Amino acid sequence: MARETWATRVGFVLAAVGSAVGLGNIWQFPFKTAEFGGATFLVVYLVAALSVGLPAILAEFVVGRRSKRNVVDAFGALGHPGWTLVGVVGLFSGFWILSYYSVVGGWVLRYVAGSATGAYFGDPAAYFAGIAAGTDALALHGAFMAIVVGVVALGVEDGIERATKLMVPSIVVVLLALALWAVTLPGAGAGYAYYLAPDLDELFANLGELVPYAVGQAFFSLSLGMGAMITYASYLDGDDSLARDGLAVVLFNTSVGVLAGFVVFPLLFAQGVSPDQSGPGAVFVGLATAFSELPAGRLLGVAFFVVVLVAALSSAISLLEVAVSYVIDNHDAGRAPTALGLGASIFLLGVPSSLDLAWFEWFDALTYNLYLPLSVLLVLAFVGWVLGGDALDEVRKGTSGDGFAALAWLWTVRVVVLLAVVGTLALGLQSLVLDGAIAPPF
Repeated sequence: MARETWATRVGFVLAAVGSAVGLGNIWQFPFKTAEFGGATFLVVYLVAALSVGLPAILAEFVVGRRSKRNVVDAFGALGHPGWTLVGVVGLFSGFWILSYYSVVGGWVLRYVAGSATGAYFGDPAAYFAGIAAGTDALALHGAFMAIVVGVVALGVEDGIERATKLMVPSIVVVLLALALWAVTLPGAGAGYAYYLAPDLDELFANLGELVPYAVGQAFFSLSLGMGAMITYASYLDGDDSLARDGLAVVLFNTSVGVLAGFVVFPLLFAQGVSPDQSGPGAVFVGLATAFSELPAGRLLGVAFFVVVLVAALSSAISLLEVAVSYVIDNHDAGRAPTALGLGASIFLLGVPSSLDLAWFEWFDALTYNLYLPLSVLLVLAFVGWVLGGDALDEVRKGTSGDGFAALAWLWTVRVVVLLAVVGTLALGLQSLVLDGAIAPPF
């Protein structure tokens, strides 16, 4: 069976952007920003996205395009079967994340309907508490996964590429419209100040706590360490510049995350809603409270949560494709039944997170503090110190000049980024141990 490829380079970039521009930007980013001091967190996150995220995404692109294999088999195809475990960690991380990510997707489905009917207007906090866990959350988790399975079952070109070409531009257009509308709100200026004016004393005082979450947010929002970027790059057929594609994805993704902040924080401050709530329901409760107090709250709520839903689907599609790609490459299995079987398995793994928020938070804590930094660290070590010269050759394709930039990238991966991720992993493990989050919440 011939391996599928992207129809166009633009299709690949938009699919990679779609993978990156997901709940990490519109759900995780605002509440992580609020939880860690507004602009103070934003500064650290932007530095992390450019200095760590960009070299790392290029490393994953190199593995994918040079091997033209799924995330597990890529390392053997590159002549280093002993490093296959790196791909297994990436595959597992993506599987793990999608299991509880899909639960959030179910919440978003409920909030689209709740916005249209005004169901949460009476008591937004009680509404979230009522839908966040339980049989309804379980059913909506299943509904979200069914949509994801349907798109992936259609294939790379007819399903994923076609869907993301529609999804990504629609996310930007609606977010931009909402951001322009938010400028007109009385009191929005306080939201911009909170979001854009960092407290340097707080920044340096809390740097040790901020760094692992900011780097973890960069990994999460760029779909790094999940096998997604390796898988998507493996469908490339050509020698276009990976560096340009990587820069485009990072800049586009980061811009959408920042743009989401320009919607969320002015809206919250204009309605007198505290932005410093923490936990997975922070954005849902805070924005629902704001929408409930606006004259056009139902319409605005529907518009915002539809954007969140589209973003969630674009990322979830990429995570399911990681596992589907592995099975199709190794077994004589059809795409549709493979997507259905794996989707069902991910649904089952997500059952505890849909029934109990304590499980949900445990899954999320392990993702940020352990699985993502560990997976990215292993890929960086492989590309920097094992693939080495071959990685340089891949990066130099489609570029002009003497290759100095490619060499600088390689040594950045080998030393600077590698050490940064080692430090992030160490801080993350320390956080898990100190918070008692290393063990499941039985």
